[in-house]
Amino acid sequence: MSVPTSGLTSGPADAFVPATLDHAGLAALIPHAGRMCLLDSMQAWDTGRIRCRVTGHTAPDHPLRSAGGLLAAAAIECAAQAMALHGALLARQAGGTASPGYLASARGVTLHRLRLDDLAGPLDVVAERQAGDARQILYAFSVSHQGEPIAEGRAAVVLDALPPALNSTPDPVCAP
Repeated sequence: MSVPTSGLTSGPADAFVPATLDHAGLAALIPHAGRMCLLDSMQAWDTGRIRCRVTGHTAPDHPLRSAGGLLAAAAIECAAQAMALHGALLARQAGGTASPGYLASARGVTLHRLRLDDLAGPLDVVAERQAGDARQILYAFSVSHQGEPIAEGRAAVVLDALPPALNSTPDPVCAP
């Protein structure tokens, strides 16, 4: 399953929503801090898709690296961070902030190689929103290197957002 990149724009022309971001800019929008912020830049985005770049996968001190190297399954975390960034950009475009979300599942994942740390040059990460509502979102994702697929699949993100009626009503069991 390949996520198409054609038709991806450079982003909405809005002073509050950038067309591209460097590492510091995207780190300010996603909850992944320090070395766990795996994305290095956002290349383009629109309301349906986002394209990011990763360059730190060859670092010997990569936070997800094991004794055997940086395994290709780490590409799923790169894609999940691109999804989080996409949600933050959509929320900012709407004048708000994104609800925290959690990767609930990764399905139909195909890993085309064992490791990432032996690839010279950047990795391209694309996430495309397939469906969603205020509680959950489904994305298709792909990670590639020089046009060759590394990982692809689908991921479900569950948002940590209760309906307003539930947020304002105290839980009688937990109420003091």
